[in-house]
Amino acid sequence: MSYRRCGFRYEKKLRANGVARIAGIDEAGRGALAGPVVAAAVILPEKFRHRRLNDSKQLAPELREEIYCELVGNPEVRWTVGIVDSIEIDRINILRASHRAMRLAIEALIEPPDHVLIDGLPVIPFPFPQTAIIDGDCISKSIAAASVIAKVTRDRMMRDFCGQFPQYSFGQHKGYGTELHLLKLHEFGPCPIHRRSFEPVAQPLLALEELVEISSSPARRARRETGVSVPAA
Repeated sequence: MSYRRCGFRYEKKLRANGVARIAGIDEAGRGALAGPVVAAAVILPEKFRHRRLNDSKQLAPELREEIYCELVGNPEVRWTVGIVDSIEIDRINILRASHRAMRLAIEALIEPPDHVLIDGLPVIPFPFPQTAIIDGDCISKSIAAASVIAKVTRDRMMRDFCGQFPQYSFGQHKGYGTELHLLKLHEFGPCPIHRRSFEPVAQPLLALEELVEISSSPARRARRETGVSVPAA
């Protein structure tokens, strides 16, 4: 895949067509086994510049926290978050919950946007005109800013949950299906913030065995040795 620099080309095209207020939106926690899904909506000022801002997944945790503080501390940056908890996720499914979190975030902006840039696929229905961009958090600074705010907000929530449920080590894995999390889940069973509609929560031992099998398979080891990336299971 060719390298694509995170910038403002989508925003510039929209502004050239007379669109003034452009919001970026992204979510965090969609693939986790526990905790909420969190979406952020961000409107950056037209003259905004930030050399280190990028997709939150590509930033070290310390840098991500630093950029988060710079974004939320900037009075010219407009931002909101939408949060949908694990109970609602189990009730309506994770895709609908992610879309609901996005709509909650965008509707919470005091001044509504004229257009929204969304990471991934289109969200239907949605209250504002939208452009969906695959890997948008790597391409659009507006979406990247939303990804940082959503990620840091959710990580902080999971660290708080770690205080309530210390036996699960949520502060380390943030609720994702790591080997450590699956071990804890198998030992203690699900807690109130686990997503019980997710199969690994219902069958943690089976999920753990599959994870160990995949990580130790000769094909995976060979791919790692040759530097070829392997899609996550």
